[in-house]
Amino acid sequence: MKATQLLHNLGQSLWLDNITRDLLNSSTLKHYIDELSVTGLTSNPTIFDHAIKNSSAYDDAIREELGRGRTGESLFFDLALDDLTRAADLFRPIYDRTNGVDGWVSLEVSPLLAYDTSGTIKAAKELSERAGRPNLFIKIPGTKEGLPAIEESIFAGIPINVTLLFSREQYVAAASAYQRGIERRIAAGLNPQVGSVASMFISRWDAAVADKVPEALKNRLGIAVSGRIYKAYLDLLRSPRSRRTLNAGARYQRLLWASTGTKDPKASDTLYIKALATPFTVNTMPEGTLKAFADHGELGPIMPADGGDCEKVLGHFAEAGVDVDSLADQLQDEGAKSFVKSWNELMTVIASKSKALTKAA
Repeated sequence: MKATQLLHNLGQSLWLDNITRDLLNSSTLKHYIDELSVTGLTSNPTIFDHAIKNSSAYDDAIREELGRGRTGESLFFDLALDDLTRAADLFRPIYDRTNGVDGWVSLEVSPLLAYDTSGTIKAAKELSERAGRPNLFIKIPGTKEGLPAIEESIFAGIPINVTLLFSREQYVAAASAYQRGIERRIAAGLNPQVGSVASMFISRWDAAVADKVPEALKNRLGIAVSGRIYKAYLDLLRSPRSRRTLNAGARYQRLLWASTGTKDPKASDTLYIKALATPFTVNTMPEGTLKAFADHGELGPIMPADGGDCEKVLGHFAEAGVDVDSLADQLQDEGAKSFVKSWNELMTVIASKSKALTKAA
């Protein structure tokens, strides 16, 4: 039995952190669903930037969009929704079979809205309505400005993938925003079953301190922070507040491990997959990491519910001069800026392709 199946059997959902038209047209995504236990996927501006820039698969669609007068951001979201609704339809049997627990795909609002609450709410509603699929998450960053947009979107019944979370404190704030949205639905007599995941970025922690800590601490910070977050996740799940909403018919917001591709070439290519094996969570993997785990991955022990030795390890990082709280804020800010950079590059690619295709017509 493949390691991917064993991980799925353990109780963790395996999602693909990639989407391209080639993956869909070649039936590769279907193969991953059928053979590698993939039950969902995520996307972001960087993924679409690479997909459109490095493939001719979108050229015909871009020509059609140009013929309809679409350009720039509007053209992009048409392309992205085409891909993601097709993917959502592939995952729909899983969504139906699991009663909405699994089988999700994700589309991000424009990263330019990371610090714009009202703009984010408006974009989330519009994209969700345009998609017209019950198993499509709208990704909203868990920034200070994003939190009220998350609450309002959940209250409006829009499934949300909270992205760009790094620390326990950022996770708890995002989970509280989700909880408030659900509680408002219950108070208003609305169905409280609105799907959501909270996405914790892991590998960026280790990349950020790679040259600043002793060898013995390398590639250990992301996992230690994950242990701290996992404990907070289970504490919230067991809390009276959560149980009250669950008793009213709500579904709990699942924890999602993101950025789980190993960035250090000296480390195992399945480092974070093995370490983050935890039931009732999601691990969204880059395509290379998914295939590596299927090929030679192994399951280790499940992460302890109390976080294991995470606080001891984090203490060693503090002794080495790493301020985890400050670094978490820095990583979230840098993450938002990197998505804006990818977004701008994506808009440049679309403009360049549009110009070339118009000229060749």
